[in-house]
Amino acid sequence: MLFDFKQDEHGRIGALERLEILDSSEEKPFEKIVTLVEQVLQVPICAVSLVDRDRQWFKARRGLGVCETARDISFCTHAIQSTEPYIVRDALQNPLFAHNPLVTGEPHIRSYAGVPLQTSEGYVVGTLCAIDTKAREFPPQEIEILKNFTKVVVDELELRKIASTDVLSGALSRRAWMEKAKAEVKRSIRYDRPLSLMIMDIDHFKSVNDTYGHAAGDVVIKKLAELAQNSIRETDSFGRYGGEEFVLLLPETSTPDALKLAERIRSSFSSLSVDELEGTRTTISVGLTQLRDRDDKLNEMIERADKALYEGKQSGRNCCITSVVEPEQIDRRIA
Repeated sequence: MLFDFKQDEHGRIGALERLEILDSSEEKPFEKIVTLVEQVLQVPICAVSLVDRDRQWFKARRGLGVCETARDISFCTHAIQSTEPYIVRDALQNPLFAHNPLVTGEPHIRSYAGVPLQTSEGYVVGTLCAIDTKAREFPPQEIEILKNFTKVVVDELELRKIASTDVLSGALSRRAWMEKAKAEVKRSIRYDRPLSLMIMDIDHFKSVNDTYGHAAGDVVIKKLAELAQNSIRETDSFGRYGGEEFVLLLPETSTPDALKLAERIRSSFSSLSVDELEGTRTTISVGLTQLRDRDDKLNEMIERADKALYEGKQSGRNCCITSVVEPEQIDRRIA
């Protein structure tokens, strides 16, 4: 008996989350596709729509003033129930949609054509949809065009995932980590939850490369990445920020707990024996900070953590330093 992907909502959400695209910034490949759909199919509205647990979120859109809507009123939540195109020629004549607020109000959807975005795993994570504000047919040649554009969208989604991983360390690439971290900062602010960030830097890394060679330096980077990734939760975001520097974002984590983790990683790393270093031990310095208030931004958090890291380097390395956060700033965030 073949596995029915349509009945595995938990697996579908997992496939969507593995793409690490929800709440990401605008990206040219997806913007080009919706522009082409708009022009070729002559529709006022179109979108790359990804269907999350309780919302549909638009990776790219034309003719829509919002970046997401509730899932229970979305046309796309019906479209993802199949791998075939989902067509609504006149929403006002369709009992499923006649009283839908997206039909009776903005953006006044009247007709809809959605082609499911099916990943290589077999899960449908969303649709590429074309929408009109008047009743219309979508002839076979237009559906075929939409299908071809859909293939491009899926390719871009999966290529994007491949490009998001640093080959040497297995950590998120800098770009991918920044995207994910920005979304997490927004989430933490929205729900008023604690969030910590740390920057780790391998001490005297240039000397390692100069003395033992770049191959040995690569081994040290891999060892740190492996140690860190084995120490964190699935919800944490670990990325290679550049060279010998790594970043770690910790949702639902206050500074004291983040400091405990940093000390554990620092201590374990300093105890590691690397054959390529002929008995020489390496260490790391760590700078930490936390989300301060509702006006805080990711770049500001990185700057504070980097400043704390610099202080650690200046004070002798092989240590964890926390940036100073004023009590009233913490109180303002919680209030």
